[in-house]
Amino acid sequence: MNYDNNRQNAHNEIDHIFKDLFPNRNMAERPEQVALCHRMLEAMLEGGIALCDAGTGIGKTYAYLVAGTVYSRFRAACGLVPKPILVSTSSIALQTAARDEYLPLLSGLLMEDGMITQPLRVVIRKGKSHYVCDERLERRLGQLDLQKKNWKAGAALLTLRGQLDMDEAAHLSGYDRERVCVPRICDCGLVAANSISLASASQQKLAHSVAAPLPTKSCDFAGTPKCCRYRAFLEDCDSGRYLFQICNHNLLLADTIHRGSGRKPILPDACALIVDEAHKLPETARQMFGVTLAAEDIRTLTHSLRGERFLLAAEVLTDSIAPLMRKLVRPPEDKPFTYYQRSLAAPERSLMVIDRQLHGLLTPATRRRLKNVSSTVSLFHQGHLDMVFYTEEDTCGGTILCATIADLTAQLRQTLWRQERPVVLTSATLAVGEDFRRFKEETGLLTDSRVTESVTPSPFDYKQNCLLYLPKFPPRQKAIAYYDELAKEIAALLDAAQGHALALFTSYAAMSAVKERLPVHGLRYPLFTMGRSAIHTTEQFKASPGSVLLAAGAAWEGFDFPGDCVSLLIIPRLPFAVPDALKEKERENHPTLRLFIRAVVVPEMQIKLKQGFGRAIRTETDTCVVAILDERAAKGKRYSEDALAALPEMPVTDSLEDVARFIRVVKGPDYFREASA
Repeated sequence: MNYDNNRQNAHNEIDHIFKDLFPNRNMAERPEQVALCHRMLEAMLEGGIALCDAGTGIGKTYAYLVAGTVYSRFRAACGLVPKPILVSTSSIALQTAARDEYLPLLSGLLMEDGMITQPLRVVIRKGKSHYVCDERLERRLGQLDLQKKNWKAGAALLTLRGQLDMDEAAHLSGYDRERVCVPRICDCGLVAANSISLASASQQKLAHSVAAPLPTKSCDFAGTPKCCRYRAFLEDCDSGRYLFQICNHNLLLADTIHRGSGRKPILPDACALIVDEAHKLPETARQMFGVTLAAEDIRTLTHSLRGERFLLAAEVLTDSIAPLMRKLVRPPEDKPFTYYQRSLAAPERSLMVIDRQLHGLLTPATRRRLKNVSSTVSLFHQGHLDMVFYTEEDTCGGTILCATIADLTAQLRQTLWRQERPVVLTSATLAVGEDFRRFKEETGLLTDSRVTESVTPSPFDYKQNCLLYLPKFPPRQKAIAYYDELAKEIAALLDAAQGHALALFTSYAAMSAVKERLPVHGLRYPLFTMGRSAIHTTEQFKASPGSVLLAAGAAWEGFDFPGDCVSLLIIPRLPFAVPDALKEKERENHPTLRLFIRAVVVPEMQIKLKQGFGRAIRTETDTCVVAILDERAAKGKRYSEDALAALPEMPVTDSLEDVARFIRVVKGPDYFREASA
């Protein structure tokens, strides 16, 4: 059979799967999903790079898994060498769902239909530090009296004798993880996937030019342990048994760094790469091609020093770094990098003294950790002309200090995009409207001739199920009583919608100010504030029907609140990014400030607004009021059209009465009983 026939058969198989097999399992046929899958397959067949913006609810996961499966069958029909499909995601939840839910169902359907005779096999790939080393595990168990250890932590250690992936061992302590994980170098001659942070010869040259060498991201090393199960796992991954190999963006980029520097690849050669949650790729790349320092890095070093009985050194380090730690445990807000840099001088001196006096006395693991933290602190304190220094918020609401190479896009072009394989990048927030320019700029794809673009709108009926509220007289941001006005407006909205609300703030200070003022306006609903225990807080919120959650930071994406839980989404201010060194560097590429704002600042705000809006409607039956209280988004104001362009088309009102009326129409009796409970 010739190439053209094989190609047409591949597209016919997509139609058969989505139009016949899935409906037989009571899964609705979505024309937009089928068309998306065809576009993904076409990119694979053409060897291109497809940017696929897929709206919430479109079913993009099945779209790319079906496209990958059919593409593999096409290659087999053409007599090509079998190679796996590599899928990279940002979240563990999506990796696990693909392995345990999506692919088993797809595999079962295809086997029942006779399209395949063997199940579709999938494996999740992680860095070495996620897996247990048998020898180190037995050594650790031999050091402990399990009768005196916390029984849950002790039981977790024992389960590792039959469990290779430590992420699946509940209650395993961080301290134990570090002491039993596969080290950076083991007797099978393998190097940790996350053991390097520099990708090219130019970066290596940069590392040598810095007064203190750039630290590497490495696992612990102690002796030469035998990692039997881990080595067997790698051999199994390379055996060709698995059609899909799933990893996160960090491991994907670590693999490209290895390949770019001539080192042994971490992941197998793939016939196609699928990047889900692709909007996270630039952020991950900045970290992988750079250096970071978080409060947890310092705590771990201090804990290691105490564990090896160097109590004075631990005390000296704790005292000298205390001012910095007080800053790192809080969110960055709008503080410049210099705010943190001033607190690095004393820790730098202490770390140098500790390293000089204890270097030959420490275990290899602690010695390497000390060297990494010391060199990172020195780099951040002294700075470097060829690097950009900035801050990020961590997952717990604290601050991470970051340094990255100035030209990230060049590194992505030299490593990720130069590999000869088709790539599908997908997310719900790659484009603004139909414009992918901002994403292409960040990822180095702006001038790549292989790139194709497609936008697949969400199938949700936003015109019926959603209402956008833009107040006629929004709170005035420059007013002295701004937070009083804002709290009053939010309280009125809560009454109109009967609670069931999520308020997404752009700063923790604003969130706290509103929290203090809401009770003054007769708040009638349970109130939660998302802080460092995000998961615990969201669980409480979901378990308290009719309640209100105030959140910031990471809550703008990644949290799902389906059903009536969030029936009112409040966005007090448009999510413009706080100016930092990265923006200042990028500003140099634009002739005027106005052009920079239109090309960079506004598109980033629109993408963030889309991400926040995604918390409102999660299923086809969800209904929600979305309230944007920023005066700049009001009708006729500076960013009104930009805000509307970022959102799906839906009715707009400036009346609280319309909000209350909409809620009465779309909600059932249980909703109002929850609000009055």
